[in-house]
Amino acid sequence: MVEIWNIAILDPILNGLIALSQVCYNNFGLAIIVLTIVVRIVLMPLTFKQTQSTKAMQAMQPKLQELQKKYARNQQKMQQEMMRLYKEAGINPLGCMWPMLIQMPIWIALYQSIMQALAATPENLLMLSQHLYSWDIVGQAIPLNEEFLGLKLSQPDPTLILAILVGLSMWVQQKMVTAPSTDPKQAQMASMTTMMMPMMFAFFTLSFPSGLALYWVVSNIIGIVIQYFVGGGWGYFTFPSFKPQPQTSAPEQQRALKEGSDKKN
Repeated sequence: MVEIWNIAILDPILNGLIALSQVCYNNFGLAIIVLTIVVRIVLMPLTFKQTQSTKAMQAMQPKLQELQKKYARNQQKMQQEMMRLYKEAGINPLGCMWPMLIQMPIWIALYQSIMQALAATPENLLMLSQHLYSWDIVGQAIPLNEEFLGLKLSQPDPTLILAILVGLSMWVQQKMVTAPSTDPKQAQMASMTTMMMPMMFAFFTLSFPSGLALYWVVSNIIGIVIQYFVGGGWGYFTFPSFKPQPQTSAPEQQRALKEGSDKKN
């Protein structure tokens, strides 16, 4: 099983990253960004389907809420009716999860690739040599430079900037596709889910290599751009508005205070 993983996933990503770093002027951080763009382009058809499924499911929310109210005491019947509704609309509820599920092996392989490619000890270099292809471009790139924008890509980001960017970009992406619910319980649950997932990934960033966090940030930003153009704008995400409070002059403040004290008396 390990051998299959190495041949099918780890070795191609590892050697691809090393080759990209050589093409990108020995810049491993830039190679991670290029790899992220390539992965998102390959997953573009699935991303389009995910966006379409999300929009269709949001449009079905009123009907789903009616079913939940109608069959509140019969969960089995409610699930059957919901599946029937999905089938009639031609929607796969799991369609929204495929891009993330497919990226999971890439995240794991990228983590292993970063740790092995940026080997700092002779033992790690020996392990790295067992996974390298006999490509001239790969051999010329070793050893790699792990410095990128003041970060060491094999180490967590000590400034917390990447953790904040990971959480914020994921939160914006989720807010764009999460429709507000009229049901207070569902609204509270959706709000918790929208906050918990970005916070969890931001927390992971604190202990994972900053190279992996860089992949997450770039991938999320690309996802936001795709959602913006495919979904038709910012969706359900709203920018906070800061309206200046009207300022009152000193005489008006004194008059208001006097009127308030007169009412109390």
